[in-house]
Amino acid sequence: MIDVVLGDDHVVFLDALCSVLAGEGWAVTKASTIEETIDAVSSRQPDVCLIDRHFAGDDGIGALGRIGAVSPRTKVLILSADGDSDVIMRAMRSGASGYVHKTRGVAVLKATIDRVLSGEVVVEVPSASPVEPQLASQRDALRLATYLTARERQCLELLVDGCDTAAMIAELGVSAATVRTHVQSLLGKLGVHSRLEAAAFAVQHGLLDAGPADSGRAGLMLRDAS
Repeated sequence: MIDVVLGDDHVVFLDALCSVLAGEGWAVTKASTIEETIDAVSSRQPDVCLIDRHFAGDDGIGALGRIGAVSPRTKVLILSADGDSDVIMRAMRSGASGYVHKTRGVAVLKATIDRVLSGEVVVEVPSASPVEPQLASQRDALRLATYLTARERQCLELLVDGCDTAAMIAELGVSAATVRTHVQSLLGKLGVHSRLEAAAFAVQHGLLDAGPADSGRAGLMLRDAS
């Protein structure tokens, strides 16, 4: 059984979606405010949290960090009628595991939840949307970033900060050979050919912008040694 928390301030929509998912045998908890959503996630530790982009006076994307903090295991999907590419990118960079446009329907939503639970980062917007190539590129970047180890992510952050090998040795407390090994590994995983390209790739796709989350979520920054 999938345990899901639904957060949306449109009560009719919320009730209807809750009924549909409960009919699938899912355990569903509904919330009509940001605070209720966070409280429900904290108490239930659900598999998935579906949260609207817009609440009255609140921003669902802005709550992603708080949701991740109270339940790191929970996959969070933004469910919204907002298809703006900048908004979608911000959601993904803020820790969302997926973004589903409300026009995509229940069947697509359920399929997206299954994919997210299997570890994918998924964006479902109308097929005619001009942002799809950009989103595809972002999805690929986030997918590649999930393969980095904690140390490789630390090295990537230092590269973005402009650190050379000597500075990285001092910061990480490891040998030059170890730094080179980590850097070469992260270059290969990201599909780039130089430290400068790696830094540019990370900045372009916001790979270091998100808050803490579970290992499969976009933008994870781990600072413990591996």
